[in-house]
Amino acid sequence: MKALEVVQLPPVMALTAGKPEITVGLLDGPVARSLPHLASQHIRALPDVLYGECTRPDSVACMHGTVVASILCAKRGSAAPAICPGCTLLVYPIFVETPPAGNQRLGATPEELAAGLMMCIDAGARILNLSLALTEFSGRGERALVEALDYAARREVIVVAAAGNQATLRASAITHHPWVIPVVAYDLRGRLTPSSTLGSSIGRNGLGAPGEDVPSLGADGHPLTSGGTSVAAAFVTGTVALLWSEFPAASAAQIKRAVTQATTTRRKTVVPPLLNAWAAYQALMTTHIERGIL
Repeated sequence: MKALEVVQLPPVMALTAGKPEITVGLLDGPVARSLPHLASQHIRALPDVLYGECTRPDSVACMHGTVVASILCAKRGSAAPAICPGCTLLVYPIFVETPPAGNQRLGATPEELAAGLMMCIDAGARILNLSLALTEFSGRGERALVEALDYAARREVIVVAAAGNQATLRASAITHHPWVIPVVAYDLRGRLTPSSTLGSSIGRNGLGAPGEDVPSLGADGHPLTSGGTSVAAAFVTGTVALLWSEFPAASAAQIKRAVTQATTTRRKTVVPPLLNAWAAYQALMTTHIERGIL
């Protein structure tokens, strides 16, 4: 699959499908978990959340959540990339299911997102995938969100977030946070897509990943193609999950450093580099060999 090849994921996926103890928190729409390619004991909703399963398969929220979940955890051999089906996917539906409507924005208030982050972290998530926009900005809400992201950093929970598709130079309270890995979309030739939101913090701390013509599964179970930074974020999240499955003794900082290709030189570009999953694996392997962990 070209989308996997462009970020060098196949050799890492050949080593592992992920491990159940690596839990990914998906703050998104509900997921059509009854689909044959998504039915798994490793996909569950938080106990306190009422709607982990889609009630309206034709809703934008359900379609979005199912697309992202299929990229992460569909069964290998399905139409979707199915990066880490062996990992645990913890679904926290943060989008409201409504009838299909044109240009419905998938977002949450800072307070809603902060509460969801805290709940997922306390439920055992090691990685959080945020493919959403913030709505209803307020000073109090943004402070709550920053505190939740700080909490993730203290708990060594890696946060991956879609940078946005506004084709502007701006950072949100999410993508500006130094612990977050912001993700922009690249096409299947390894070129930045024009719609990606960019910015200094995005270029400094972020990554690019496939976000154009990516195969996935719709809420009705039929294959479809998707794009945008929401899709791209899932590739980075899935890569982090596979790497942590292979190197369970690694710290969150070590995983982040390997996957983001961090160096001692401060990046000055607003465009982050393209994800290279195999290079991240090799960097972690080298580190572990040098420290005598393997």
